[in-house]
Amino acid sequence: MAADKDETSLGVVLDTVVDGIILIDGRGRVLRFNPACEKLFGYTAAEVIGQNVKMLMPEPFRAEHDGYLDNYRRTGERKIIGIGREVVGRRKDGTTFPMDLSVGEVAQEGNPIFVGVIHDLTQRKDSERAILESATRLRTVLDTTVDGVILIDARGNISMFNPACVKLFGYVADEVIGENVKMLMPEPFRAEHDGYLDNYHRTGERKIIGIGREVVGRRKDGTTFPMDLSVGECKLGGQSSFVGVIRDLTERKRAEEQLVQAQKMEAVGQLSGGIAHDFNNLLTVILGNSEVLADSLKARPDLEKMVNSIMSAAERGGELTQRLLAFSRRQTLQPTNIDCNRLVVRMQELLRRTLREHISIRVETEEGLWAAFADPGQLESALLNLSLNAQDAMPNGGSLTIATQNMALDDLYQAMHPEVPPGRYVMLAITDNGTGMSPEVKAKVFEPFFTTKEVGKGSGLGLSMVYGFVKQSNGHVSIYSELGLGTTIRLYLPASSVAQDADMGESNSVTPAFQGNETVLVVEDDPFVRAYAVSSLRALGYDVVMASDGREALDQLAKDIPLDLLFTDVVMPNGVNGWELAHQAMALRPGMKVLLTSGYALETLEAHGRLQPGLAVLNKPYRRTQLGKRVREVLDGAASDT
Repeated sequence: MAADKDETSLGVVLDTVVDGIILIDGRGRVLRFNPACEKLFGYTAAEVIGQNVKMLMPEPFRAEHDGYLDNYRRTGERKIIGIGREVVGRRKDGTTFPMDLSVGEVAQEGNPIFVGVIHDLTQRKDSERAILESATRLRTVLDTTVDGVILIDARGNISMFNPACVKLFGYVADEVIGENVKMLMPEPFRAEHDGYLDNYHRTGERKIIGIGREVVGRRKDGTTFPMDLSVGECKLGGQSSFVGVIRDLTERKRAEEQLVQAQKMEAVGQLSGGIAHDFNNLLTVILGNSEVLADSLKARPDLEKMVNSIMSAAERGGELTQRLLAFSRRQTLQPTNIDCNRLVVRMQELLRRTLREHISIRVETEEGLWAAFADPGQLESALLNLSLNAQDAMPNGGSLTIATQNMALDDLYQAMHPEVPPGRYVMLAITDNGTGMSPEVKAKVFEPFFTTKEVGKGSGLGLSMVYGFVKQSNGHVSIYSELGLGTTIRLYLPASSVAQDADMGESNSVTPAFQGNETVLVVEDDPFVRAYAVSSLRALGYDVVMASDGREALDQLAKDIPLDLLFTDVVMPNGVNGWELAHQAMALRPGMKVLLTSGYALETLEAHGRLQPGLAVLNKPYRRTQLGKRVREVLDGAASDT
């Protein structure tokens, strides 16, 4: 009776447990198959009892089972008994599922009976898979987002640093993980950080969490940049962690500065135009009355001389007002189609008579130049003003070059200069190898009344007049200058509508002959220009490695990656310029080809001894077809250094 009661109690337990319980004999035949097993495998107990347990196994477990039992009977070797492991079960419908199997052995009159406890792992596996997929999706988002994402613990130590942060700060993740986040901050933020964290943990006072603000980041090379920082808090294991989302504001600040400068120039232009018009009215009265007085005072030479002085001063004032009107874009222009090649050749003779003898003048014209649509008289005046300014920058003599070129400015150029409509332009470049300008002077050079000359030796209206004339002609002005290197000013005048559309198509077409599959290291500190060069080269089939300055380029050169060509800007920040980089690159990788690019004319680089023999140069701005042709020439060994 006691045995029957125990058997009944055991049956109740087996029938109610949530895990599957299966009993098999020494030959592998199923003796018991509880309801949980029926639910797991889809068989009824009647379909399984008396059958070999391997019917519940997929391959390779099924094929191995008889051999395992035989080996156990002969040797007593245990592979799962008393241990348990994760295996796979096979349902009646042929599908499989992961399960945890624990096996125990009981002896019954010399014949072993095995008890298997089966726990379905499907839900756990699904949860693990969901967690893994979620983590993978999150990692993908973090790795591909353009914003920097950084995770720090309660003490401020960095635990996660996404690829965008690597690009922003110049550190690789391994260099910052475990370090305090204040290494990415300049003063005074660095000194304040620990105190801020401590104050937050003590008082809960939030200064940035959940709010965000504009701060300054510090790169590995010590330079700083403006950034927008948003911080959120999460709890991990009862401890606070902080997530920072960082957006680089450099380009936005640059655009804002350009907009402010444009608005400033527009406001000053309106003011100057209003003053000039009113002043012209006053000068008309002065000149008119002076002429009447002059006629009346012919008998008084002493007084007539004074009147003539008044008239001369008024005429000079009239010239100044014309310059003010030019700057404010309110002068009356008479635009027509201009052959700029012919105009600059004619101007060359005038300049030879105007400029000092120890200044050489050179003219470079492009064949097939489009006609420009502008006022030829104002263009001549602009070229004369720029040439006189160049003369002042070369007190000990030097070289002045005027060059013409067809240019197609695209959407990317407009992204760098929002005020410039994309289209065809005729470019005139005036280059000197004089003293150059500091960044502070260059920023103000087109403003009216700004001059670096001594008092009484300049009105400060020459360059502002040029600026106003070009802008009124729907053109664009750019300036490249560096102390000790010289200055290049480029005037972009709209091409006439009579220019052939075919010329435009040819200039921008991607010729298959210019394509290649080599690897090019592009080094450019301007992100817009860098993006344009990279996209252009990739469109031509080249593999591209990027660097934002000379130091980063040297790091790339030190890596074990194939590089066939170095394409680098000449003037760059952070201590390593283009020609220094070229010299080191050729030493590190003998035989590697080099192509320099610069906003300065070739003769400027040559005059300062910056252009080494064998180094080719591509002048900025360049079109895709020019870039492709020049790169192909250098790689094929067909490019000269001029």
